[in-house]
Amino acid sequence: MSVSVDDVKKLAALARIELSDEEVEKLCGEIDSILAYVDTIREVELPEGVAPSPHLALENVMREDGEPHAPGRYTEKMLNQAPRRDGAFVKVKKVLGEK
Repeated sequence: MSVSVDDVKKLAALARIELSDEEVEKLCGEIDSILAYVDTIREVELPEGVAPSPHLALENVMREDGEPHAPGRYTEKMLNQAPRRDGAFVKVKKVLGEK
């Protein structure tokens, strides 16, 4: 399977990145190489009893909290390390605005 220029442009649009024509051409070849490598990996025969994707079987290990510290115990210490604060809050630059 070969990746076309249109495929790369569509992927770039979905990722919201701008690519020059040279970058699109270069990525066509690189994506083809990556896909060929993935096909090579798929052909590897695994020994009996080995799962093909052991990372998919992972799950979170939950534990009970031992002895939690008192609420607010570290608040002042943390706030004293902040560059700016407003009362009991860390003050940061506005990152979201109105459109």
